Amino acid sequence: MEPVIKKIEPSAALPGGEVFLEGEHFMVDGSRPTVSIDNLAGHFVVCAGQYGVVVVPPNASHGEVKLVRGSSESKPVRLRVASLLAGNLHSVSNPAVDEEGNIYATFSGSRGQKVPTSVFKITPDGVIPYLSELMNATGMAFNSRGELFVSSRFDGTVYKVRSRSQMEVYAKGMGVATGLVFDREDNLFVGDRSGTIFKIDPERRTFVFATLEPSVSAYHLALDARGFLYVTGPTIGCLDSVYRISHQGDVEKYYLRLGRPQGMVIDRRGNLLVAASLAGRKGVVQIRSDRTASPVVAGTGIVGLALDPSREEDLILATADSIYRLKLD
Repeated sequence: MEPVIKKIEPSAALPGGEVFLEGEHFMVDGSRPTVSIDNLAGHFVVCAGQYGVVVVPPNASHGEVKLVRGSSESKPVRLRVASLLAGNLHSVSNPAVDEEGNIYATFSGSRGQKVPTSVFKITPDGVIPYLSELMNATGMAFNSRGELFVSSRFDGTVYKVRSRSQMEVYAKGMGVATGLVFDREDNLFVGDRSGTIFKIDPERRTFVFATLEPSVSAYHLALDARGFLYVTGPTIGCLDSVYRISHQGDVEKYYLRLGRPQGMVIDRRGNLLVAASLAGRKGVVQIRSDRTASPVVAGTGIVGLALDPSREEDLILATADSIYRLKLD
């Protein structure tokens, strides 16, 4: 009996991610089929009669998945695989993307480490050193005028980037400054992982907007079309919450069952995408407006997410050391 793949979940993955297969005749008389993705050998973590868990090979690209047993093979099923754009980086928060589709990613380094290049610019022509002399570059965001801002978790400073290799201090005293996001009025929200969300208005007046439980790594921020602020911050607990903060600074636990939630972005349909694990499945989790959730991208070590304004369905994903591009379904 030839194996049959009926479903792949999630339908997209990073190389190295674990995807779940459902179908028929995976195991017959104790015989396990081999799995190939783009004609590269995949690896079964689990294989049963109608169920399997497969690791996507490191060099997979297009994502054609087949099961082979002897002379019989399944019909191929499509898996969208993210493409690698850059490696040898060190991201700890969301990347940033400008209106032309250029991607900005950090080499943050360990606390107090001075690195030759703090921020890199990834263009169609390659990876370009963009900023230096910035200790522990962490969060990044563009305002409505296309100006780039970068936080330093080393000294709690937010910098405004004037041009390549040129920047100025925009705000000081932000604690362990990590995530950044602007609203439509160009108010800047800054996540201090020690427990504070700051709001800086366009006149650079600073307010304490909300207080939360401290994070062991970073606060990550996202804003929806209605102006609600979403915050994640991994703690030492097994499960963490996504917080939602109203315009008045009222805090609620919006979604409760994620493992190590990190970077976030709001997709074109208003769903919240979070780099996290859900019921042991690592990758990107989609949280819909009715607060139901499901994994949409499989992958390990994802710390940040962004959308490309120049390609509306392209998701940019940052792992600790690499940047990937994936077309959303």
